[in-house]
Amino acid sequence: MKALTKFVLAGAVFSASMLATSAMADDEGGAFSANIGFATEYYYRGILQKESSANGGVDYENGGFYVGTWAADVGDGLEVDGYFGYGFEFENGFSAGLGFTGYYYTGEFDDTYEEINLNLAYELISLEHSVGSYENFGGPEQDYTFTALTLEKNGFYATYATFSDDFDGDYIELGYGTEVSGVDLGVSVIFNSDELSDQCDSAGTNTDGSCIGNSEEGQAFIFSISKSFEL
Repeated sequence: MKALTKFVLAGAVFSASMLATSAMADDEGGAFSANIGFATEYYYRGILQKESSANGGVDYENGGFYVGTWAADVGDGLEVDGYFGYGFEFENGFSAGLGFTGYYYTGEFDDTYEEINLNLAYELISLEHSVGSYENFGGPEQDYTFTALTLEKNGFYATYATFSDDFDGDYIELGYGTEVSGVDLGVSVIFNSDELSDQCDSAGTNTDGSCIGNSEEGQAFIFSISKSFEL
């Protein structure tokens, strides 16, 4: 993704909500799945990546271990993500996960991000805390922290999230997801701060090479559709 912080352009991350959740166990007890999807606007962590974006990925799970890759059209090439980790579930309903995610690009849309992800959840509440670094096109490497708190019930969810360290900005996302005839459908509304809405649009930069805020980008309404497949 692209985000304009107080000082520099930063960005990138795959949309976990697009990942398929169904899979088929193999002979060793693992599970493979693939997924394809489309979003009217590709937003991630409150930041516009591209209007009208297709995506797809492949995942493998075995016990608490998972590994996978996911890609999305970002206009100037593809965003290609790789991730792995391990999740724990406890009898009292508490769950936790620790993993790694890397975000890479085939074009000049953005530069590499790599981060460690910690996820905690209990009943309706989940917390994500990610700590990463951004290569910044050969400039000084930047560090960032992303924290998100989500409440979810019966497909409805509300998220408040914020960036810190070398990145800045926060957003609120409200949405609903459901499955219809094996197809996952989702709608969401995003309200982001000036730091996240002050960005280049999906076509690139303006004439003087800087990114100028557009008050209309402070909020967005998004529709997404995806389908998962057993492998």
